Amino acid sequence: MPHIPTKYFGSLEYRDEDVVQFPCGLPAFEEERQFLLIEPADRAPLQFLQSVRQPGLCFLALPILVVDQAYRLTMTLEDLVSLDLDTTRQPLIGSDIECLAMLVALENKAPSVNLLAPIVINRRNRRGIQAIRVDSAYSHAHSLAGPEAVCS
Repeated sequence: MPHIPTKYFGSLEYRDEDVVQFPCGLPAFEEERQFLLIEPADRAPLQFLQSVRQPGLCFLALPILVVDQAYRLTMTLEDLVSLDLDTTRQPLIGSDIECLAMLVALENKAPSVNLLAPIVINRRNRRGIQAIRVDSAYSHAHSLAGPEAVCS
């Protein structure tokens, strides 16, 4: 089995079928097309998207339904086609797809997640995209903590 060095998890052994393929990469990381979704039990519900190519590139994420139990995913026809999903309906989170909210932690600010452009992974074929919504129903900086949690 192949191994990759990582900055945060040491050397990781993985199977080729565990790799999530992002055909277009991620915005600002278009050349990064292969990631491992790491879900350490001791850090649940945090999940990590670890680049297969760059040891230091690892994104923090949360399952979107942990952040908002009523989250309503809306994907474009183009995104559905890109992931090889049924184009006659929106996919079901947890059944058809994994849907993750990327975590953002800036100095002196409360942590937030991006609900406007979640990471969507087809569970069947392990293809992923960042599905940018065309509406403004959600924010790219949805706070995870109340104002009292902001550092001064």
